[in-house]
Formats: sequence, structure tokens, C-alpha cells
Amino acid sequence: MFGGLANLIQSSAQAGPPPKDVPPPTPVELPQGTPATSRDTDPSARKLPSLDDHSESSLVPFLQALHRPADLNELHFAALGVHVHVDTSAEDLLPDPSYLPSTSGWDDITIDQARERDPTFRRPISNGNISPEARVYMERRNELSVPNQAAFRTVKRMKPELGKPPVRLGNCYEFFKQMELMAGFWDDTSLPPPAEGDDGSQTAEDVPAPPLPSGPSSIGTGLEQAGAAMISSATESNARSQPRSDAKPEAPERVTYRTQPGSEMPPEYRHNLVAAFVKLVSYDFGCNIVPSRVEPRLHLLGPPSESTQSKRYSQSSPRLATYFPSGCVFVNRMPTARDAARAGVVEGPLAAVSARNTTNFSSPADSNIDLGRELIAALTTAQLRARQGKAEHRFGEDKWWATTKRWGGGEGGAIGREVEAADHHALDKDSKDSTAAGAGSGSESGPATKDPRAPSHSLTATKTPLPGGLVRPSGAILAMRGQPASKRQRKTPGIYDHYRMVRPPASNWDRKARYEAIGRARGADYDDVFVFSSLFHHFCILRVRVPDRLLEVLGGAPEAEDGKVEGKKTKRSWGELQVWRSRWFDLFLVGDRLEAMRQLWGVMAWLMRKEDEPKGAEDVAMEGV
Repeated sequence: MFGGLANLIQSSAQAGPPPKDVPPPTPVELPQGTPATSRDTDPSARKLPSLDDHSESSLVPFLQALHRPADLNELHFAALGVHVHVDTSAEDLLPDPSYLPSTSGWDDITIDQARERDPTFRRPISNGNISPEARVYMERRNELSVPNQAAFRTVKRMKPELGKPPVRLGNCYEFFKQMELMAGFWDDTSLPPPAEGDDGSQTAEDVPAPPLPSGPSSIGTGLEQAGAAMISSATESNARSQPRSDAKPEAPERVTYRTQPGSEMPPEYRHNLVAAFVKLVSYDFGCNIVPSRVEPRLHLLGPPSESTQSKRYSQSSPRLATYFPSGCVFVNRMPTARDAARAGVVEGPLAAVSARNTTNFSSPADSNIDLGRELIAALTTAQLRARQGKAEHRFGEDKWWATTKRWGGGEGGAIGREVEAADHHALDKDSKDSTAAGAGSGSESGPATKDPRAPSHSLTATKTPLPGGLVRPSGAILAMRGQPASKRQRKTPGIYDHYRMVRPPASNWDRKARYEAIGRARGADYDDVFVFSSLFHHFCILRVRVPDRLLEVLGGAPEAEDGKVEGKKTKRSWGELQVWRSRWFDLFLVGDRLEAMRQLWGVMAWLMRKEDEPKGAEDVAMEGV
């Protein structure tokens, strides 16, 4: 009852005036992240300094020396061989442009006309189903084409503008809901900025004239002006009733205004908006964005030292293992089996979703840091996809430092609670021996007499030897550290017991994830990884070609030398790390989000494509016959 009343009150609400004393907007300055080892013929990237003078250490130790984001510079991109192509077209972004929907021919078509395109639009996908219909793509286009302010009215349950029908958001309701929250921190770029003093419901031409003077000397003038105003208003009314071909379209009435600067927007707003946008396309392909149960990290394992590579026990030598947190989520394929889907099993990952909360890119260092975060997300995704068909091997497994105890009985003696437990046990034993000795002497010579001058709490009467040659009074009471012993025995080990366990680090494999390189080109020595990136209220797509050799080097393989060029050693045996970046799409603009949705549809169609099974030797022989 009360919920219906609240909805009724909210639906009857009207647009109010814009707020006053709003902080200045946060300027939108997108990063120009183009550090790359580029060719001289490529104008979209710039040349980086040579790494030959810094080749004393291999790639992994060079990256492991990074401790702060501010330490990242162009030499690290040069060490990886990064080559960025900026503002890439949709045809160059995809390895196969045939999976992209056409740019035109989707406006003002019926459902029957859309279904006629299914024979060429739909294709088999890797989960055993068929890609979505052309009707679904047409519906997504129509839903995303709704103007922002009209969609915000539906989200806020407000009446539509006078003379206009209500809009239906359909599957895009969650997207516009998150955008309406975001519009409180960023100005809607699809509308002109509101003029000073504008209440959002009238333009500058419709502002009424100031009231007429009411003095006695101006009565006649006021009547004349009133009559002239009535004639002009009647003329204007007649003119408005007649159709005018040159009349400008009226701007929609604002219902959402910015009240705070964009730099103060909570990070989850941007993530929720991008996740809702990606789900519009990925869900129809049988995929979804699922938070990882294990923190996604880029793991780096240092190579074996040159001094120990020739030794027999080189594999047992200590090697430095570090990681970089990626802070991204993944697009995974959902299993078709109902039991596995309900249990939370995911397959993939297919792509990474990286939404950063940075709003200031005033220096090249800020742009480099943002590009570094995108590359970490791409390399993390490539590492997870490379786990297909491999068994888990935890770092430190079967190593002496993860299996052999190094305290409690060694030459240095016990530590921690073992010392206190030994002291307490020694005191108990000494007190029992003293009591027994006192009882025996008393039975022979009668009851013992106590010196009245000796205090009852004297600690100097008897001393107990401790490990290491120390002596502690027998009357001292040792306080055990930690929580007091409970009468009920614990079924699970405590914090201290976990600390004392000698074991390798925790597993970084998700127990409910089926790692698989979905969409990888068969027979290639690289993996094309896609990253859906977001900054401000903008969205772009990255394709990163990660060589298998680079993943081996990051996993601890020795970095082989690729030969000598002009007497200098070249250690980058994997070649280059190619990056293709689309242009930034403003999700507030209808045209930009339609083009972003088209490219996103093409990426999902290419990743989820079903490839023919590899032919065996018998099939090849039959084809030759």
C-alpha cells in the first residue's frame, strides 16, 4: 500500500529548477597513451629510447623493480616491446571484420525485415547454440537510441513531456539507471550546457518580460502596453498553430542536473555503468560478467640466476615471485548445463573489463600509468587463458622452504609460544618437586616453621633453570600471550597455528573456473586479448596481441637472446606487444554508444565463433584422393 502510494507520488513529480551553488565541472581530458616502439612509417605512435643500454637485466627483474606507479616510465614499455595503434577503425580492430554488423540499414525496419537477415546474420557459436537474431540487434539499437532525458524520466517514474508518448527502455533499463546516477556528477553532453538562471523548462526566448510599473502616472501607458501584449500574444499563438518547416527542434526538458564534480563520483558508479553496457551484448551470446573469487593478478617469476643455471641443483635455487594487481573483472562464458551454471561455474575468461577512477591526466606520466593498468589487465587475462589444459602448480610446491620446519628444536632454540610453554611446564614440575620435598622433611622433623619476616610472595627461595642458561624464580607466574584457553576444544586451528604451518602460498586458481582460451586462433603462437576500458563517461575497446613466448618469460623461463645486431645483444625474443585501441566513445551521446555497441557486438561474435574441428591425417589423405 505504502509502496504504491510512493510510486504514485514519484510518478506525479515534475522537473524542478537546476540546483544552485554547484561546484565547477571536472574537465574531461582523455589520456594520450601512445608510448610504443613504433616504426618510422607509423604516425600514430612515437619512438621510444633504445633499451640496449639498459639490457644488463632481463625483463622480469626489470619489471619487479617497480614499487610505485610513479616509477613507471617509457623504458618499461620499450622492454615489453609495446606498439600502440590509436583511433583504430572497427575493421582493423577485429581480426576478421566479417563479424561486424553493417553500419546502415537498421533504422525504420520492421521485425519481419530484420528476420529476413538471419540466414547471413546468425552463426554457430562455441557453446553449441546460434548467435542472437538480427531482431535482437535491432532492439538494442532502438533502446539505446532513446534520448537521455526521456529515459531518465522513465527511470525516475516521472510523467513524459506534454504531447509525447512514454518510452520503454526494455533491456536497457539498468544501463540508463546507472547513467542517471552518473549524470549527477557529469554534465549530459547530449544537451547544451544550461544557461545561467535557466530553470530547465524554458529557453531564453520564452522568458517573460518584467512586470509593468504600477504607479499612477503610468496607468495609460500600462493599458497601451497591455493591449499591445495581448495583440502580440495572439499573433504568436496563431503563428505557432501553423506548421513551420524552418522551426528548430525543441530541446528536451532537463530532469537530471549535475550536483557534484566528477572527481568525487564513487568508483562503483563507473563500473556499474560499463558492466550494464557490456551485459547488453554479452548476455545474448551466453556470457556474463562475474566477479572473480580470486583476486586477478599478473604473476611474475624471476628467471634462474646465470651462476646457477649450469649447476645440478639449479631448480632448487630461490627465485623471486611477485605480482601486480589488475583491479579488473572478466567476461566469462556460462556453461549450458543447468547444474554447473547454478553452482557458479564459469568458463573462460573471454575479455577483461577495466574501469579506472582516475580523472586527472595533466602529465605524460599519468597517461603512462593508465596505459600500464590496461596492459596489466590484458596480460592477466592472457595468463588465465593460457592455463587451459594445464595442471595447477603452486609457487613453492615441493620446495624445502615450504615443507621443512626451520624453528622449534634447531640450534637457535625455540621461539614464540614454545618458550612460554616450556617455562610453564618447568615451573609446574619444580613446584611439584618442592611440595613433595617439603612434605617429606616435615614428616621426619615435624611441621616446618615459617620465618615471619619472610614475605609470602618471595620469589628468591627457589630458582628454575630455563633454556639457554637463564634462571627464573620458581614463584613467578608466566602469562600466556593470546586468548585464554577455552574449555571447549577448537575444531579449527587458530591464527597462531596457521602462522606456524609451513606450506606454500595460497592457490591463485579459482576452483569454480574452467580456464579456456575461448576464441583463440588455432595454430597461432599468440593470443588476441580484448580489454573493455572505461574512463570518465567514455568507453573504448583494446585488442592486445600477447605472444606465447612473452608469457613463458613472465612465468620464469630464461630470456633467450635473439642474436646480435651491430655487436649489441637483443633479449626481446618475443618481438612486439601489439595494441589496437578504438577511439573513445562518449556514452552520453546516442551516436557514440550505438557505434560502441556495434563494435562490442562484433568482438563478442568473433570470440564466441565456432571453429571447425581440426582435420586428422586420414581426412587430409581422403581429400588428396
